[in-house]
Amino acid sequence: MEAIDLRSDTVTLPTVEMRRAMADAELGDDVFNEDPTVGRLEEMAAGLMGQETSLFMPSGTMSNLVSVLSWCQRGDEILIGSEAHMFWNEVGGSSTVAGVTVRTVPNDINGKFQLNEVESAIRSRENIHFPPTALLCLENTHNRCGGAVLTPSETDQLVELAHKKDVRVHMDGARIFNAAVYLGIPARTLAENVDSVSFCISKGLGAPVGSLLCGSSAFIDRARKWRKMLGGGMRQVGVVASAGIVALGSMIERLADDHVTAKMLAHGLSLIPGIRFEQIDVQTNIVIFEWLGENTIQFLSSLSRNGVKASFVGGTKIRMVTHAGIEPWHIEEALRIIRKTSDQVLEVKV
Repeated sequence: MEAIDLRSDTVTLPTVEMRRAMADAELGDDVFNEDPTVGRLEEMAAGLMGQETSLFMPSGTMSNLVSVLSWCQRGDEILIGSEAHMFWNEVGGSSTVAGVTVRTVPNDINGKFQLNEVESAIRSRENIHFPPTALLCLENTHNRCGGAVLTPSETDQLVELAHKKDVRVHMDGARIFNAAVYLGIPARTLAENVDSVSFCISKGLGAPVGSLLCGSSAFIDRARKWRKMLGGGMRQVGVVASAGIVALGSMIERLADDHVTAKMLAHGLSLIPGIRFEQIDVQTNIVIFEWLGENTIQFLSSLSRNGVKASFVGGTKIRMVTHAGIEPWHIEEALRIIRKTSDQVLEVKV
């Protein structure tokens, strides 16, 4: 049997319908803004996010970096969560490429900010000793905080605060549709009041590649030039944009299935010796837990040899992500393997 791959929802493969759409896609040169399939995807994405327009990007990482470049001047400061993907997993692009100072605000266990902590972190443009705060970056769902969801009211409070201080707000919404499905609301309700939002089609939605960056026409005009500078200008990219159209049209509601299997996984893990949860509730498709035995890396290696792949978060933390192609029987089998591996490792330790 093939390994049960729970490392990420990025391991999903395009559906048969996506592959057919890719073969039949109408194409043009997207750098010249002439690919009609890309145009349809961008219009669809903007509508779903409640934004004026959007831009097809190679990845979520590039979308987030381009957002920083488009909102900030060199020497500005951005505020970002202490556990944010942009801070941990995007190679320091904001500071290295965009030339901004990155200041972290504490995320709690559910990925939330305290309003007073955000307010106290915002620095004035009038004080010559400070880098001026230009951008507040949010994340929904929150990757390193177990797929936790920001509600519309939580987002809107942060947006209102930031705008009062003349600070723009970008949302890393890589898995925003998971949040929308969990809350039972349209995704646009989560994003329409932020200044820009990005989301991925290559994770739970199952498309092979790509992210959409959404915002005002003026913002997207700036973003298009930064995309070109970073080497993200793509040519007949309607081939993969066509898969994104299928993904947005047919793969959103099925994310609820991934939330069910994630809860099933979390419950089973909680009964296995050597495993501990900090987070009480698994809301979407990401499960993060602690391994209490010795050497987390070796435990992950043992799991992989036995047929279950997972991701190392850091320290004692492990991440597992459910996605299209992971059925309840996969979870049952994964739990059997994890329990067996845990028993073996803990027995050797004793």
